[in-house]
Amino acid sequence: MTAVTWLGLAAGVAIILGTLASVMATLVVPRGLRSRLSAAVSWAVYGAFHLAAHRRERYEDRDDILSLAGPSALMGLLVVWVFLLYWGFALVFWPLLGSFPDALRVAGSSMFTLGFATPGNAAPTAAVFVCAAVGLIVVALQIAYLPTLYSSFNRRETLVTMLESRGGVPSWGPEILARHELIDNVSSLAGLYARWEEWAADLAESHSTYQALIYFRSPHPLRSWITGVLSVLDAAALHLALNPLSAPAEARPFMRMGYMSLREMARVMRIPFNPDPKPEDEVILSREDFDDAVVLLQGVGWRLERDVDEAWVHFRGWRVTYEEIAWAIADHLDAPPALWSGPRHGAGAARAPDRPPHRAPSGERAAWREITEQRRSARAEAEPADPAEERRPD
Repeated sequence: MTAVTWLGLAAGVAIILGTLASVMATLVVPRGLRSRLSAAVSWAVYGAFHLAAHRRERYEDRDDILSLAGPSALMGLLVVWVFLLYWGFALVFWPLLGSFPDALRVAGSSMFTLGFATPGNAAPTAAVFVCAAVGLIVVALQIAYLPTLYSSFNRRETLVTMLESRGGVPSWGPEILARHELIDNVSSLAGLYARWEEWAADLAESHSTYQALIYFRSPHPLRSWITGVLSVLDAAALHLALNPLSAPAEARPFMRMGYMSLREMARVMRIPFNPDPKPEDEVILSREDFDDAVVLLQGVGWRLERDVDEAWVHFRGWRVTYEEIAWAIADHLDAPPALWSGPRHGAGAARAPDRPPHRAPSGERAAWREITEQRRSARAEAEPADPAEERRPD
Protein backbone atom coordinates (compact mmCIF):
# COMPACT_ATOMS: atom_id res chain seq x y z
CA MET A 1 0.00 0.00 0.00
CA THR A 2 1.37 3.36 -1.05
CA ALA A 3 0.62 6.94 -0.12
CA VAL A 4 -1.34 7.30 -3.36
CA THR A 5 -3.77 4.56 -2.37
CA TRP A 6 -4.36 6.16 1.01
CA LEU A 7 -4.93 9.51 -0.63
CA GLY A 8 -7.41 7.69 -2.86
CA LEU A 9 -9.14 6.33 0.25
CA ALA A 10 -9.45 9.85 1.69
CA ALA A 11 -10.82 11.12 -1.63
CA GLY A 12 -13.24 8.20 -1.75
CA VAL A 13 -14.57 8.96 1.73
CA ALA A 14 -15.03 12.62 0.73
CA ILE A 15 -16.89 11.62 -2.43
CA ILE A 16 -19.17 9.24 -0.50
CA LEU A 17 -19.98 11.80 2.21
CA GLY A 18 -20.59 14.57 -0.33
CA THR A 19 -22.89 12.34 -2.38
CA LEU A 20 -24.85 11.22 0.68
CA ALA A 21 -25.22 14.87 1.73
CA SER A 22 -26.72 15.59 -1.69
CA VAL A 23 -29.11 12.63 -1.30
CA MET A 24 -30.18 13.83 2.15
CA ALA A 25 -30.75 17.43 1.03
CA THR A 26 -32.72 16.36 -2.06
CA LEU A 27 -34.79 13.42 -0.81
CA VAL A 28 -34.96 13.48 2.98
CA VAL A 29 -34.73 16.94 4.57
CA PRO A 30 -38.21 18.61 4.38
CA ARG A 31 -37.14 22.12 3.50
CA GLY A 32 -35.84 24.09 0.55
CA LEU A 33 -32.26 22.82 0.61
CA ARG A 34 -30.43 22.32 -2.66
CA SER A 35 -26.98 20.75 -2.96
CA ARG A 36 -24.51 22.00 -5.52
CA LEU A 37 -24.37 18.54 -7.04
CA SER A 38 -28.12 18.28 -7.66
CA ALA A 39 -28.19 21.89 -8.88
CA ALA A 40 -25.40 21.18 -11.38
CA VAL A 41 -27.07 18.03 -12.69
CA SER A 42 -30.45 19.74 -12.98
CA TRP A 43 -28.92 22.75 -14.74
CA ALA A 44 -27.15 20.51 -17.26
CA VAL A 45 -30.26 18.44 -18.02
CA TYR A 46 -32.65 21.39 -18.26
CA GLY A 47 -30.16 23.34 -20.35
CA ALA A 48 -29.85 20.50 -22.84
CA PHE A 49 -33.63 20.14 -23.16
CA HIS A 50 -34.15 23.88 -23.56
CA LEU A 51 -31.55 24.00 -26.33
CA ALA A 52 -33.34 21.17 -28.12
CA ALA A 53 -36.79 22.68 -27.55
CA HIS A 54 -35.94 26.15 -28.81
CA ARG A 55 -35.14 24.72 -32.22
CA ARG A 56 -38.87 24.07 -32.68
CA GLU A 57 -41.18 26.84 -33.84
CA ARG A 58 -44.55 25.53 -32.59
CA TYR A 59 -45.05 25.92 -28.87
CA GLU A 60 -46.74 22.53 -28.62
CA ASP A 61 -43.65 20.85 -30.09
CA ARG A 62 -41.41 22.62 -27.59
CA ASP A 63 -43.70 21.59 -24.75
CA ASP A 64 -43.46 17.93 -25.81
CA ILE A 65 -39.67 18.11 -25.49
CA LEU A 66 -39.65 20.09 -22.25
CA SER A 67 -42.12 17.67 -20.64
CA LEU A 68 -39.27 15.14 -20.52
CA ALA A 69 -36.86 17.50 -18.73
CA GLY A 70 -38.18 17.03 -15.18
CA PRO A 71 -38.27 13.20 -15.20
CA SER A 72 -34.91 13.09 -17.02
CA ALA A 73 -33.32 15.28 -14.35
CA LEU A 74 -34.53 12.87 -11.65
CA MET A 75 -33.13 9.86 -13.49
CA GLY A 76 -29.92 11.69 -14.26
CA LEU A 77 -29.47 12.61 -10.61
CA LEU A 78 -29.89 8.96 -9.56
CA VAL A 79 -27.32 7.87 -12.16
CA VAL A 80 -24.83 10.49 -10.96
CA TRP A 81 -25.33 9.50 -7.31
CA VAL A 82 -24.78 5.81 -8.05
CA PHE A 83 -21.78 6.56 -10.26
CA LEU A 84 -20.11 8.74 -7.61
CA LEU A 85 -20.79 6.24 -4.83
CA TYR A 86 -19.37 3.44 -6.98
CA TRP A 87 -16.13 5.31 -7.61
CA GLY A 88 -15.98 6.51 -4.01
CA PHE A 89 -16.19 2.96 -2.64
CA ALA A 90 -13.72 1.75 -5.27
CA LEU A 91 -11.22 4.28 -3.92
CA VAL A 92 -11.96 3.08 -0.38
CA PHE A 93 -11.34 -0.54 -1.37
CA TRP A 94 -8.13 0.33 -3.22
CA PRO A 95 -5.69 0.34 -0.25
CA LEU A 96 -7.56 -2.57 1.38
CA LEU A 97 -7.22 -4.84 -1.67
CA GLY A 98 -4.00 -3.50 -3.14
CA SER A 99 -5.30 -3.46 -6.74
CA PHE A 100 -7.55 -0.81 -8.26
CA PRO A 101 -9.16 -3.21 -10.80
CA ASP A 102 -10.00 -5.54 -7.90
CA ALA A 103 -11.40 -2.55 -5.99
CA LEU A 104 -13.65 -1.65 -8.93
CA ARG A 105 -14.91 -5.23 -9.20
CA VAL A 106 -15.64 -5.56 -5.46
CA ALA A 107 -17.31 -2.13 -5.30
CA GLY A 108 -19.61 -2.99 -8.22
CA SER A 109 -20.43 -6.44 -6.85
CA SER A 110 -21.17 -4.97 -3.42
CA MET A 111 -23.17 -1.89 -4.42
CA PHE A 112 -25.46 -3.81 -6.76
CA THR A 113 -25.55 -6.82 -4.36
CA LEU A 114 -24.38 -9.21 -7.08
CA GLY A 115 -22.03 -11.13 -4.79
CA PHE A 116 -19.63 -12.45 -7.44
CA ALA A 117 -16.58 -10.72 -5.88
CA THR A 118 -15.94 -10.95 -2.14
CA PRO A 119 -12.76 -10.08 -0.19
CA GLY A 120 -11.21 -12.52 2.22
CA ASN A 121 -10.20 -10.50 5.28
CA ALA A 122 -12.28 -8.62 7.84
CA ALA A 123 -11.67 -4.96 6.94
CA PRO A 124 -12.76 -5.21 3.28
CA THR A 125 -15.71 -7.39 4.32
CA ALA A 126 -17.00 -4.66 6.63
CA ALA A 127 -16.60 -2.12 3.84
CA VAL A 128 -18.54 -4.45 1.51
CA PHE A 129 -21.52 -4.48 3.89
CA VAL A 130 -21.44 -0.68 4.17
CA CYS A 131 -21.22 -0.35 0.39
CA ALA A 132 -24.18 -2.69 -0.16
CA ALA A 133 -26.27 -0.93 2.49
CA VAL A 134 -25.57 2.53 1.04
CA GLY A 135 -26.42 1.40 -2.50
CA LEU A 136 -29.72 -0.14 -1.41
CA ILE A 137 -30.67 2.87 0.72
CA VAL A 138 -30.05 5.40 -2.06
CA VAL A 139 -32.06 3.42 -4.61
CA ALA A 140 -34.86 2.77 -2.08
CA LEU A 141 -35.05 6.47 -1.19
CA GLN A 142 -35.37 7.41 -4.84
CA ILE A 143 -38.13 4.83 -5.37
CA ALA A 144 -39.98 6.00 -2.25
CA TYR A 145 -39.55 9.60 -3.42
CA LEU A 146 -41.56 9.07 -6.61
CA PRO A 147 -45.03 8.38 -5.04
CA THR A 148 -44.68 11.48 -2.86
CA LEU A 149 -43.58 13.50 -5.86
CA TYR A 150 -46.48 12.42 -8.06
CA SER A 151 -48.97 12.85 -5.23
CA SER A 152 -47.93 16.51 -4.95
CA PHE A 153 -48.04 16.82 -8.73
CA ASN A 154 -51.60 15.48 -8.85
CA ARG A 155 -52.75 17.87 -6.11
CA ARG A 156 -51.25 20.76 -8.03
CA GLU A 157 -52.76 19.79 -11.35
CA THR A 158 -56.30 19.23 -10.06
CA LEU A 159 -57.06 22.94 -9.65
CA VAL A 160 -55.00 23.88 -12.70
CA THR A 161 -57.16 21.53 -14.78
CA MET A 162 -60.39 22.80 -13.22
CA LEU A 163 -59.34 26.32 -14.16
CA GLU A 164 -59.77 25.46 -17.84
CA SER A 165 -63.55 25.62 -17.50
CA ARG A 166 -63.40 28.86 -15.51
CA GLY A 167 -60.68 30.79 -17.34
CA GLY A 168 -59.93 28.93 -20.56
CA VAL A 169 -56.54 27.81 -21.84
CA PRO A 170 -54.17 29.45 -21.47
CA SER A 171 -55.97 30.91 -18.48
CA TRP A 172 -56.38 34.67 -18.11
CA GLY A 173 -57.60 36.68 -15.13
CA PRO A 174 -60.22 38.90 -16.84
CA GLU A 175 -61.64 35.83 -18.62
CA ILE A 176 -62.23 34.16 -15.23
CA LEU A 177 -64.37 37.11 -14.10
CA ALA A 178 -66.11 37.39 -17.47
CA ARG A 179 -67.14 33.73 -17.58
CA HIS A 180 -68.58 33.86 -14.08
CA GLU A 181 -70.56 36.99 -14.96
CA LEU A 182 -71.85 35.42 -18.15
CA ILE A 183 -73.39 32.51 -16.24
CA ASP A 184 -74.47 34.70 -13.30
CA ASN A 185 -72.18 32.80 -10.96
CA VAL A 186 -69.97 35.55 -9.53
CA SER A 187 -70.83 34.42 -5.99
CA SER A 188 -68.85 31.20 -6.51
CA LEU A 189 -65.63 33.19 -6.87
CA ALA A 190 -65.33 33.26 -3.08
CA GLY A 191 -64.90 29.50 -3.04
CA LEU A 192 -62.46 29.69 -5.94
CA TYR A 193 -60.23 32.15 -4.08
CA ALA A 194 -60.37 30.05 -0.91
CA ARG A 195 -59.31 26.87 -2.72
CA TRP A 196 -56.49 28.66 -4.50
CA GLU A 197 -55.25 30.05 -1.19
CA GLU A 198 -54.84 26.47 0.05
CA TRP A 199 -53.31 25.51 -3.30
CA ALA A 200 -50.74 28.32 -3.02
CA ALA A 201 -49.76 27.23 0.49
CA ASP A 202 -49.35 23.64 -0.70
CA LEU A 203 -47.28 24.86 -3.65
CA ALA A 204 -44.91 26.79 -1.38
CA GLU A 205 -44.40 23.74 0.85
CA SER A 206 -44.23 20.92 -1.69
CA HIS A 207 -42.31 22.63 -4.50
CA SER A 208 -39.66 24.06 -2.19
CA THR A 209 -39.12 20.61 -0.66
CA TYR A 210 -39.34 18.62 -3.92
CA GLN A 211 -37.85 21.14 -6.31
CA ALA A 212 -38.02 18.85 -9.33
CA LEU A 213 -41.79 19.46 -9.31
CA ILE A 214 -41.21 23.02 -10.49
CA TYR A 215 -40.14 21.64 -13.87
CA PHE A 216 -42.86 19.00 -14.19
CA ARG A 217 -45.20 20.30 -16.86
CA SER A 218 -48.98 19.94 -17.07
CA PRO A 219 -50.45 17.20 -19.31
CA HIS A 220 -52.02 19.84 -21.59
CA PRO A 221 -49.46 22.00 -23.44
CA LEU A 222 -51.40 25.24 -22.80
CA ARG A 223 -51.89 24.62 -19.07
CA SER A 224 -49.27 25.53 -16.49
CA TRP A 225 -49.15 26.01 -12.75
CA ILE A 226 -47.48 29.41 -13.08
CA THR A 227 -49.93 30.86 -15.61
CA GLY A 228 -52.76 29.34 -13.57
CA VAL A 229 -51.87 31.06 -10.30
CA LEU A 230 -51.03 34.27 -12.19
CA SER A 231 -54.47 34.33 -13.81
CA VAL A 232 -56.28 33.80 -10.50
CA LEU A 233 -54.14 36.50 -8.88
CA ASP A 234 -55.09 38.87 -11.70
CA ALA A 235 -58.76 37.95 -11.32
CA ALA A 236 -58.69 38.62 -7.59
CA ALA A 237 -56.75 41.87 -8.05
CA LEU A 238 -59.26 43.05 -10.66
CA HIS A 239 -62.16 42.03 -8.44
CA LEU A 240 -60.79 43.98 -5.48
CA ALA A 241 -59.88 46.99 -7.60
CA LEU A 242 -63.18 47.26 -9.49
CA ASN A 243 -65.61 46.11 -6.80
CA PRO A 244 -64.25 46.96 -3.33
CA LEU A 245 -67.70 46.63 -1.71
CA SER A 246 -68.87 43.32 -3.14
CA ALA A 247 -65.55 41.52 -3.67
CA PRO A 248 -65.46 38.41 -1.46
CA ALA A 249 -63.39 38.51 1.71
CA GLU A 250 -61.54 35.39 0.54
CA ALA A 251 -59.81 37.40 -2.20
CA ARG A 252 -57.44 39.28 0.13
CA PRO A 253 -55.92 36.31 1.99
CA PHE A 254 -55.53 34.51 -1.33
CA MET A 255 -53.66 37.49 -2.78
CA ARG A 256 -51.21 37.49 0.11
CA MET A 257 -50.70 33.72 0.08
CA GLY A 258 -50.37 33.78 -3.70
CA TYR A 259 -47.51 36.25 -3.90
CA MET A 260 -45.84 34.75 -0.82
CA SER A 261 -45.76 31.34 -2.52
CA LEU A 262 -44.29 32.88 -5.69
CA ARG A 263 -41.58 34.51 -3.59
CA GLU A 264 -40.76 31.13 -2.09
CA MET A 265 -40.46 29.68 -5.60
CA ALA A 266 -38.20 32.58 -6.60
CA ARG A 267 -35.88 31.91 -3.66
CA VAL A 268 -35.65 28.23 -4.55
CA MET A 269 -35.01 29.01 -8.22
CA ARG A 270 -32.47 31.74 -7.36
CA ILE A 271 -34.54 34.42 -9.12
CA PRO A 272 -33.90 37.93 -7.72
CA PHE A 273 -36.91 40.05 -6.77
CA ASN A 274 -37.85 43.16 -4.82
CA PRO A 275 -38.97 41.97 -1.36
CA ASP A 276 -40.76 45.22 -0.52
CA PRO A 277 -42.45 46.77 -3.56
CA LYS A 278 -44.42 49.95 -3.00
CA PRO A 279 -48.06 50.31 -4.16
CA GLU A 280 -47.10 53.33 -6.27
CA ASP A 281 -44.33 51.44 -8.11
CA GLU A 282 -44.84 50.98 -11.83
CA VAL A 283 -45.84 47.64 -13.36
CA ILE A 284 -44.95 46.32 -16.79
CA LEU A 285 -48.57 45.69 -17.77
CA SER A 286 -49.81 48.74 -19.61
CA ARG A 287 -52.79 50.89 -18.71
CA GLU A 288 -54.21 50.15 -22.17
CA ASP A 289 -54.28 46.42 -21.41
CA PHE A 290 -56.11 47.14 -18.17
CA ASP A 291 -58.65 49.37 -19.92
CA ASP A 292 -59.26 46.67 -22.54
CA ALA A 293 -59.97 44.16 -19.78
CA VAL A 294 -62.45 46.56 -18.15
CA VAL A 295 -64.21 47.02 -21.50
CA LEU A 296 -64.40 43.23 -21.86
CA LEU A 297 -65.96 42.88 -18.42
CA GLN A 298 -68.46 45.67 -19.01
CA GLY A 299 -69.40 44.03 -22.29
CA VAL A 300 -70.60 40.92 -20.48
CA GLY A 301 -72.53 42.91 -17.86
CA TRP A 302 -69.99 43.40 -15.08
CA ARG A 303 -70.96 46.41 -12.94
CA LEU A 304 -68.15 48.61 -11.61
CA GLU A 305 -68.22 50.09 -8.10
CA ARG A 306 -65.17 52.29 -8.61
CA ASP A 307 -64.01 54.76 -11.24
CA VAL A 308 -61.68 53.17 -13.80
CA ASP A 309 -58.83 55.59 -13.08
CA GLU A 310 -59.02 54.89 -9.36
CA ALA A 311 -59.39 51.17 -9.99
CA TRP A 312 -56.18 51.17 -12.05
CA VAL A 313 -54.25 52.63 -9.10
CA HIS A 314 -55.54 49.87 -6.80
CA PHE A 315 -54.99 47.11 -9.36
CA ARG A 316 -51.41 48.30 -9.93
CA GLY A 317 -50.84 48.25 -6.16
CA TRP A 318 -51.85 44.60 -6.06
CA ARG A 319 -50.07 43.48 -9.23
CA VAL A 320 -46.72 45.01 -8.27
CA THR A 321 -46.45 42.38 -5.52
CA TYR A 322 -46.32 39.44 -7.93
CA GLU A 323 -45.87 40.56 -11.55
CA GLU A 324 -42.05 40.63 -11.66
CA ILE A 325 -41.69 37.18 -10.06
CA ALA A 326 -44.46 35.53 -12.05
CA TRP A 327 -43.12 36.81 -15.37
CA ALA A 328 -39.57 35.67 -14.54
CA ILE A 329 -40.73 32.17 -13.56
CA ALA A 330 -42.95 31.88 -16.64
CA ASP A 331 -40.07 32.86 -18.91
CA HIS A 332 -37.65 30.50 -17.14
CA LEU A 333 -40.05 27.56 -17.50
CA ASP A 334 -41.14 28.52 -21.02
CA ALA A 335 -44.74 28.48 -19.81
CA PRO A 336 -47.64 28.85 -22.26
CA PRO A 337 -47.78 32.38 -23.76
CA ALA A 338 -50.91 33.47 -21.92
CA LEU A 339 -52.18 37.04 -21.89
CA TRP A 340 -50.67 39.24 -19.16
CA SER A 341 -47.97 36.62 -18.44
CA GLY A 342 -45.00 38.45 -19.93
CA PRO A 343 -42.76 37.86 -22.95
CA ARG A 344 -41.16 34.51 -23.85
CA HIS A 345 -37.97 33.75 -25.71
CA GLY A 346 -39.27 32.61 -29.10
CA ALA A 347 -42.78 31.69 -27.92
CA GLY A 348 -44.52 34.04 -30.30
CA ALA A 349 -47.51 36.25 -29.56
CA ALA A 350 -49.64 35.74 -26.47
CA ARG A 351 -52.71 33.56 -26.95
CA ALA A 352 -56.16 34.56 -25.79
CA PRO A 353 -58.30 31.78 -24.28
CA ASP A 354 -61.10 30.44 -26.46
CA ARG A 355 -64.56 30.90 -25.02
CA PRO A 356 -66.85 27.97 -25.87
CA PRO A 357 -70.08 28.94 -27.70
CA HIS A 358 -73.43 28.50 -26.02
CA ARG A 359 -75.03 25.42 -27.60
CA ALA A 360 -78.51 25.59 -26.06
CA PRO A 361 -81.59 25.71 -28.37
CA SER A 362 -82.61 29.22 -29.45
CA GLY A 363 -85.71 29.27 -27.23
CA GLU A 364 -83.67 28.24 -24.21
CA ARG A 365 -81.06 30.88 -25.01
CA ALA A 366 -83.71 33.59 -25.10
CA ALA A 367 -85.20 32.41 -21.80
CA TRP A 368 -81.75 32.28 -20.22
CA ARG A 369 -80.96 35.83 -21.39
CA GLU A 370 -84.21 37.05 -19.90
CA ILE A 371 -83.51 35.35 -16.57
CA THR A 372 -79.98 36.72 -16.51
CA GLU A 373 -81.18 40.27 -17.20
CA GLN A 374 -83.78 39.98 -14.42
CA ARG A 375 -81.12 38.84 -11.96
CA ARG A 376 -78.81 41.66 -12.95
CA SER A 377 -81.59 44.22 -12.63
CA ALA A 378 -82.51 42.90 -9.20
CA ARG A 379 -78.87 43.02 -8.12
CA ALA A 380 -78.53 46.59 -9.45
CA GLU A 381 -81.62 47.72 -7.53
CA ALA A 382 -80.25 46.19 -4.35
CA GLU A 383 -76.96 48.07 -4.70
CA PRO A 384 -76.76 51.61 -3.24
CA ALA A 385 -76.91 54.43 -5.74
CA ASP A 386 -73.67 55.84 -4.37
CA PRO A 387 -71.27 53.06 -3.28
CA ALA A 388 -69.42 55.56 -1.10
CA GLU A 389 -72.53 55.94 1.09
CA GLU A 390 -72.13 52.37 2.28
CA ARG A 391 -68.60 53.02 3.41
CA ARG A 392 -69.47 56.09 5.51
CA PRO A 393 -69.97 55.40 9.22
CA ASP A 394 -73.35 56.18 10.75
